[in-house]
Amino acid sequence: MSDALRNNALEELNAHLRDIIQWHFSPETGCPFWLEWKDQKGIDPRERVKTIDDLTLFEGFDAKELRSLPHEQWIPRGYAKTPFKVFETGGTTGTPIQRLSWEDHLSDYTLFSSCLSGNGFPKGSNWLILGPTGPRRLRLSMEHLANIRGGSAYHVDLDPRWVRKCIAKGQLDIAEAYLDHVVGQGQRLIETRNIQCVFTTPAIIEALAFRLDLAKAGIKGVLLGGTTLSPQAQRFLREELIGEELLLTPVYGNTLMGLAASAPSGPESNYEVVYYAPQPKAVLKLIGESGDLVDYGERGRVVLTTLTKEFFLPLHLERDEAIRRPPAPGFPWDGLGDLRPWRSAETPTVEGVY
Repeated sequence: MSDALRNNALEELNAHLRDIIQWHFSPETGCPFWLEWKDQKGIDPRERVKTIDDLTLFEGFDAKELRSLPHEQWIPRGYAKTPFKVFETGGTTGTPIQRLSWEDHLSDYTLFSSCLSGNGFPKGSNWLILGPTGPRRLRLSMEHLANIRGGSAYHVDLDPRWVRKCIAKGQLDIAEAYLDHVVGQGQRLIETRNIQCVFTTPAIIEALAFRLDLAKAGIKGVLLGGTTLSPQAQRFLREELIGEELLLTPVYGNTLMGLAASAPSGPESNYEVVYYAPQPKAVLKLIGESGDLVDYGERGRVVLTTLTKEFFLPLHLERDEAIRRPPAPGFPWDGLGDLRPWRSAETPTVEGVY
């Protein structure tokens, strides 16, 4: 990756950052929460924040504000009186976080569409979405992705919160019955409808692949969501279950960030999946225990910054950790390798159907 490409990407990011800061901290367009923050601190970020490194001014962001404050605090004045949608995070490690959205849940996936291969995800193809619907934004977003690519979407609803509760209580028979229920619906749709693209999680695609030959059934590509996809798991899926005819494309997304694409991975990369943030709309970095950026090849905790006119989220500690990886073709900024739940090596996290 040339220094020129990296520098151009950084300049674009910093210019975008200044626009977003101007929007959220201007009385005419700003968000009440951030306007009050400015008054209480006696600091005007429009004067202080010029580059992404200047975001240390905010000293991190406490997600409890998103959980507890009235929605009105998060509506930018530039969107006043405009109807919005309310989406929630997964709530894997605590109470779900809510986020308001006007168009971000659609524009994020429009941007992501350009990252998809036309071979594995042909234009005009119908999609099967095996994932949560409300209160997540996934249903509307994935349906939008299918539509803008010229296809339609079939849905099978999924409630991962319920499955996690069952597993945590040791009710494995109920969790397995629920997985069978979901996979059975997906199998029926693949066998009876003209579907070529699938979005689902590693656990579900594995169970589905045991039931039928996906490539022979007409599936060309699988968009694979969910946090953890280890190199061993990806190798098993590709070599033992899926085969080389079908394109497996992992993605990393959440309600607060949007959708991060992954660089091509296979034997040449030892099957490690490396994700790249959708800059300049969102930035991901990895920090160590000291709070400093980790070196390449080192593991750190994920810190998310979201930069849109709808939502400004500076330096939010995510529930995930990863290894810092260098830029890749098409992504002139750092990536996240071997992503997994934060400290899951010490205390395993219940992920269930994810």
